[in-house]
Amino acid sequence: MNSFFITGTDTDVGKTYVTAGLAVTLRKMGIDVGIMKPFAAGIAQKKGFKSEDVEILSNAAQVKDPETLLNPQFFPLIASPYTALKNLKIKPDIKLILDSFKILSKLHSMILVEGMGGIMTPILQDYFVTNLIKDMKLPVLIVTRTKIGTVNHTLMTCRMCQKYKIPIKGIIINNFDNDGYSVKDLTRDLGNLTNIPILGSIPFIENMSDASLYHIFKKTLNFKFLLN
Repeated sequence: MNSFFITGTDTDVGKTYVTAGLAVTLRKMGIDVGIMKPFAAGIAQKKGFKSEDVEILSNAAQVKDPETLLNPQFFPLIASPYTALKNLKIKPDIKLILDSFKILSKLHSMILVEGMGGIMTPILQDYFVTNLIKDMKLPVLIVTRTKIGTVNHTLMTCRMCQKYKIPIKGIIINNFDNDGYSVKDLTRDLGNLTNIPILGSIPFIENMSDASLYHIFKKTLNFKFLLN
């Protein structure tokens, strides 16, 4: 069964919540799904996982895997791994990331890997999120939004994937903005401009319970295509 790398057209497009919803739904469909966030950054939580995102994903998938596998590297600042290297002298460890992914892949039938920022977020001087995806040999799911400007960002993300020969499984629209494109128009335009399947649109979700996420994601996303 394929694993997926979940990337976004930018930071704050809702990659974590989309990944969590996918994890909950796939788990309830009977799939042994694991999660991973290779790099995380920010202010460390005082309890539990250092990264709140990793905690959300772990709870969604209900996995008991150690934090060192789920999130091999955490940087205590809100910035890219490359900036952490420059500012904190903490070098991103690509081998550690890939080794952790291989271990997790043996523990679960499918792994959902959430990226950091957008597709060209720098990790090293000449190594970006695109390179990491290539080394993991994963297809991507692209999370976009409805805010004006999203067509440009989505097209650039798709073009970079194509440049790096990264297969794109589909695009998921996270419809949490109060203004911008209508989902109908955006679905039409992105489908026509990219020729990539639009897997569905996720509405703004207030109730983040398992039952709510499962109901909404199962109803709005094309899981038959996703798992084919």
